[in-house]
Amino acid sequence: VALKRMLNFNVPPVKNSTGEPVWKVLIYDRFGQDIISPLLSVKELRDMGITLHLLLHSDRDAIPDVPAVYFVMPTEENIDRMCQDLRNQLYESYYLNFISAISRSKLEDIANAAIGANAVTQVAKVFDQYLNFITLEDDMFVLCNQNKELVSYRAINRPDITDTEMETIMDTIVDSLFCFFVTLGAIPIIRCSRGTAAEMVAVKLDKKLRENLRDARNSLFTGDTLGAGQFSFQRPLLVLVDRNIDLATPLHHTWTYQALVHDVLDFHLNRVNLEESTGMETSPAGARPKKKNKKSYDLTASDKFWQKHKGSPFPEVAESVQQELESYRAQEDEVKRLKSIMGIEGEDEGAISMLSDNTAKLTSAVSSLPELLEKKRLIDLHTNVATAVLEHIKSRKLDVYFEYEEKIMSKSTLDKSLLDMISDPDAGTPEDKMRLFLIYYISSAQAPSEIDLEQYKKALMDAGCNLAPLNYIKQWKAFTKMASAPTSYGNTTPKPLGLFSRVMNTGSQFVMEGVKNLVLKQQNLPVTRILDNLMEMKSNPETDDYRYFDPKMLRGSDSSVPRNKNPFQEAIVFVVGGGNYIEYQNLIDYIKGKQGKHVLYGCSELFNATQFIKQVPLITSV
Repeated sequence: VALKRMLNFNVPPVKNSTGEPVWKVLIYDRFGQDIISPLLSVKELRDMGITLHLLLHSDRDAIPDVPAVYFVMPTEENIDRMCQDLRNQLYESYYLNFISAISRSKLEDIANAAIGANAVTQVAKVFDQYLNFITLEDDMFVLCNQNKELVSYRAINRPDITDTEMETIMDTIVDSLFCFFVTLGAIPIIRCSRGTAAEMVAVKLDKKLRENLRDARNSLFTGDTLGAGQFSFQRPLLVLVDRNIDLATPLHHTWTYQALVHDVLDFHLNRVNLEESTGMETSPAGARPKKKNKKSYDLTASDKFWQKHKGSPFPEVAESVQQELESYRAQEDEVKRLKSIMGIEGEDEGAISMLSDNTAKLTSAVSSLPELLEKKRLIDLHTNVATAVLEHIKSRKLDVYFEYEEKIMSKSTLDKSLLDMISDPDAGTPEDKMRLFLIYYISSAQAPSEIDLEQYKKALMDAGCNLAPLNYIKQWKAFTKMASAPTSYGNTTPKPLGLFSRVMNTGSQFVMEGVKNLVLKQQNLPVTRILDNLMEMKSNPETDDYRYFDPKMLRGSDSSVPRNKNPFQEAIVFVVGGGNYIEYQNLIDYIKGKQGKHVLYGCSELFNATQFIKQVPLITSV
């Protein structure tokens, strides 16, 4: 909504205006691009009158009779380039929108350039948009993508970090969270764990919100903000958690569609990139191997199949793709049948009466054609994506890993020794084995003895694993052991339903034999449990000493005693140090069971296990 308002020259778009939109160009930087691309397609931009969208730092031609809407970060180089545009008189008028608030001195730089270029009248509007965060789903956001290594898990947890570096990281995170609440138009009540990076974020955010409310004349939270209508009278709860409370979940193998896509494919800002396998035909000996085609697909809110199944266990997804395909084929056959009837020579009476009957049918069939084509596009898309995921599941035995890790995390009995899993040459990549072992190490109540550990290490080395992450997890575990009891992960395990049933018979394009059909039972992960305690005002040793901030209170009181005793209707969970789709899905499943409550999930960056494991060993300097 905020973006559409901006593209409409900062006036809310009128619903029923029949007139043509005003044609205009959109100029953005990489930050702006990342914010817009998951939300608005090129077609939607065109409907809003955007004929051209260009990067600020690309070579752009002058289009003197068109207004330009800029959407950029207020950085030195961006401002220099904008001043250059003014001097070169590229456009008819300039609407300058800054993703994050611009400083007074930089504003003066633009003003000076405008005076120098004699272009003051052409700078129509200058706005701070407070949109410095990326929305991936209606209920999920991440902070940034361009310079995410600045706020990564590694950056926050480096042992040699200086205070000033830490301040900078925290300010970056707080700036984005502040933007998020300005856009929501709500002032949260903040809870956070003590002694963590999350606490530093909470203190700074509380201060920033407080200062903004003090300055009543310029407060961003008065009256007609966009978000006023979205939330009930109650204020939302913001729960700030630190990634370090749970390092097992980001390493966990998963079983739901969206999380699997993120784990095994290249899935980034809602777009998945696939290498197409060029079929199974073998090329003649000595021929050059075929080049793989790269394809990318957008998995967005407008994709109904994705919205419905992104949280489903993978076997269900395969089944649903198959059902969609069958219903599509039936509709297609119906259209073909009608066509052949219409081809009858119209001489005899029978054919003519049939014709009038079928005209109505054909009309409805023709009008449903665009819908059919869209359906076909989605079926093809998900067939390709699901097939790619399935190849990984089968070649790496991910179903076995998933089930085994769930058993470890819920402390059930194991049917096969961990050493066997690690030494099995057919199961998984070295990284899969490392993830499994780290989860075992994190979840075990007492660490394995030195003798056992050496044995495991040898097996891991033999399997080709890089042992660097283990050193970090060892230190981390020793440190958190002092701090708190290990987190429990519930005690339910997935129930296998026997191998794949009827779907996987002859007609299906998914060959699923040998893959376990596991069904998930809802169990709350640590992040979800913390939210549940704080949202429902339950007393629990895990969360009782969480700090409580209310930026609306005149005096900031340092207490962990909440003033309001009512359960919250809306909550935002934000993970400092990075999040994943497993946690997101777990929260969504949890809140489904609560009537009329909403949860949003945010994180400083989104990583899958591979990216996480790469960050971890870089932290320790042993």
